[in-house]
Amino acid sequence: MAMSGPSSRRGRGRAPMADINVTPLVDVMLVLLIIFMVTAPLLVTGVPVNLPETRAKGLDQDAKPTVVSIDRDGGLYIDETQISDADLPGRLAEIMSAHAGQPEPPQIFLRADTALDYGRVMRVMGELNRAGLNKVALVSTGAENGGNAPADVSDGSE
Repeated sequence: MAMSGPSSRRGRGRAPMADINVTPLVDVMLVLLIIFMVTAPLLVTGVPVNLPETRAKGLDQDAKPTVVSIDRDGGLYIDETQISDADLPGRLAEIMSAHAGQPEPPQIFLRADTALDYGRVMRVMGELNRAGLNKVALVSTGAENGGNAPADVSDGSE
């Protein structure tokens, strides 16, 4: 009596396995998790600013932009260095001269606290425009997540 089944036939070998091999998927997911864990702290800027919420989607960016921040008390920062209002035109001129010879002005991200007066933000934007830095993006948080996610950027360029 012959037994039926794939193992009893000569020369055929085993039947193809129809299961999914999950090990490579887990390896890729662990690598991605490590990448996100390392880069997430780098996305947060050092100046605490309560950003407004918006539904605008983020901008594509090629180079690291300069971040101008205004905190709740009206303190002015370029990247993470606090400066006075009198020093702002000189620092903006330095940024513009550092990017001289390039076809486009450098990208500036403007972060302003929601408790600030609109006029204060407009004065800083006026200084940016006067220095020739007219590629300005206003930074906000996403409305869907209640402001707990990394900053999202809405286009405010001219």
